[in-house]
Amino acid sequence: MTSWAAPPGETLCPDYVVRVNDQPVPVYSCRVSSVPFNQVWPGYQRPLDQTELAGFAHWGMSGPVTVQIKTQRSFTNVVVKPGSRAIHPAVSAQTITFSLTKPGPVTVELDGPSRALHLFADPPEAEAPKSDTAGVRYFGPGVHRPGKIRLQNGETLYIAGGAVVYTAVEARGASGVRILGRGILDTSAYERDKGGGCIRLTDCSDVKIEGVVLRDPDVWCLSAFGCREIEITNVKLVGLWRYNADGIDICNSQNVVIRDCFVRAFDDAIVLKGLNWGRGSFHEQPVRNVRVHGNVIWCDWGRALEIGAETSAPEIAEVRFQDCDIIRTTHIAMDIQCGDRALVHDIRYENVRVEIDDACPVPRMQGSREERYREDPAGAHVPNVFVIVIGKNPYSKDAERGNVRDVVYSNVSVASKRVPRSFFNGLDGEHTVENILIDNLWFNGESVLSAAAANLSVGRHVSNVQFRRSEN
Repeated sequence: MTSWAAPPGETLCPDYVVRVNDQPVPVYSCRVSSVPFNQVWPGYQRPLDQTELAGFAHWGMSGPVTVQIKTQRSFTNVVVKPGSRAIHPAVSAQTITFSLTKPGPVTVELDGPSRALHLFADPPEAEAPKSDTAGVRYFGPGVHRPGKIRLQNGETLYIAGGAVVYTAVEARGASGVRILGRGILDTSAYERDKGGGCIRLTDCSDVKIEGVVLRDPDVWCLSAFGCREIEITNVKLVGLWRYNADGIDICNSQNVVIRDCFVRAFDDAIVLKGLNWGRGSFHEQPVRNVRVHGNVIWCDWGRALEIGAETSAPEIAEVRFQDCDIIRTTHIAMDIQCGDRALVHDIRYENVRVEIDDACPVPRMQGSREERYREDPAGAHVPNVFVIVIGKNPYSKDAERGNVRDVVYSNVSVASKRVPRSFFNGLDGEHTVENILIDNLWFNGESVLSAAAANLSVGRHVSNVQFRRSEN
């Protein structure tokens, strides 16, 4: 087990004290959303009264560990998510104890999601570069404020465990870029839309991002535009609280892997898009061959696993969302919004587990700067599970709409006290949704074999929707 001391001056979370295999592990603070209240562009900095502080801690492990959490908070119930890990903690007074047999992210919640504790158990780090290696920008333990970092061909940015680097990173037209380490990359110093997010890649190829914690982006946290051969592994996104703070956005890019990451986003979590912003955009390039697997998703506003709403591309195809846990979402768990011309086809959601709270606050759009969030007294809101829709939306740029073909939902399980709604809608006879297979859908452990049982509305211009239960 490996842990790293917090650098002097870094504000820690006072709610929790964590020890792993009886070694102290610092608990950092991150600002998160407290209400699902969003604001579109042109916008402004979000007021802090819509937010709260959560905690996160991280360490490295190569074998089983025992986690001990002490808190001064009073609580009656503790839950460790995702539920698929089947962790049942022991509680004695104000101390919570459980074991982890393998690396991966878990979240500890005391009486609900407020002021949660996110724990990131990292696998052993591969060979880390040395500080004097040519082509490496190395940040060792401590706090660093280098200004914006622009990476060039073949460069590596390395952030060691125990380092907090206040920066925004971008690469444009670069190949062979690496962003690695076990430290924290923090973009909180930038006002909204001034930093470009924690990491922004444009027209890049052969990029690997591994291990780092990304905190407090000013806009979309990790984005790629017109890129090829991108691998994002074991990256942790926390502290996303600003308006429109998406998690990972892959736009008009090909051959992308997003694996074993944790994303707590405000707005959409992991999104595939086709964007047309005019001259210099990449809307003639497809989104193709994207693998999103082994990730844990918490979505505070928006969609957890999404294609769209912008689909300005020739096609969005060969996409796999596999073995993902959606531990919280607000609008939709799995969403396809075809708002532009793309043919969206060959899409698979496989082994996706969705957890829905007993009470879910209604996501709202803020109408004015003075407006305050209002709770729904009826408490009737339940996020949708599946949505496919073709039609113009506020973000559409193309004059033409596309089509959706050949979508498979396989081994999807939903845990929810109330049956969530889903819906599929085409646009017209020329813009249709066709060939949708729902294979092995489970609600609370019960097999679902019809649209009625799934609370699925199949609208006009939708054909060949099939339910099936197959042997695993």
